[in-house]
Amino acid sequence: MTVESIARTPVCYTMSDKFPRLMGLNHVAYRCRDSEETRHFYEDILNMPLIGIVWHDHVPSTGEYCPYFHLFFEMADGGCIAFFDLFDGLGVTNPDDTPGWVNHLALTVESEQALIDAKERLVANGVDVIGPTTHASSKAIYFRDPNGIRLELAYPTASKEQLLTRADEARKILKQRDEIYAGIVKRREKGIYHE
Repeated sequence: MTVESIARTPVCYTMSDKFPRLMGLNHVAYRCRDSEETRHFYEDILNMPLIGIVWHDHVPSTGEYCPYFHLFFEMADGGCIAFFDLFDGLGVTNPDDTPGWVNHLALTVESEQALIDAKERLVANGVDVIGPTTHASSKAIYFRDPNGIRLELAYPTASKEQLLTRADEARKILKQRDEIYAGIVKRREKGIYHE
């Protein structure tokens, strides 16, 4: 399955061409607690090849002393998920005020069967999996890697027309944020945080 962008030319490009259009994901980077544990999970279980490791004892951009391995695992489209092993045994942690499901990385799979197959493989390797969960535009499963990073695998179920409608409605919904927020504040003042 080829994932095709639904984006039209963004409004910001009709006003100004000062910033180049971003063409895709080069890599997203997280902290990992152990290089080999992370390699095993991404390469052996998720089938993402390790395509490189950069090792430095000083950070090239800042010059500070901080030895690390920087591992890169490639996805089918050429983008990567990368990790920094700082040799301290610490993985990713969420700030205390952020629910554990908020920060996550969502990746696309090519079919609903691929989603089911991925879940079966994860479970067979002792990984706890939530889902499949049905959303407005996809079906998804959720799980954590050995570093505590929440991952989502999603299969798009919406048509291009449905996605375009959703894109058209996004700014209208965003304009309602202040009104929605005011309602949430009133509920919190009454002690209602969750139902």
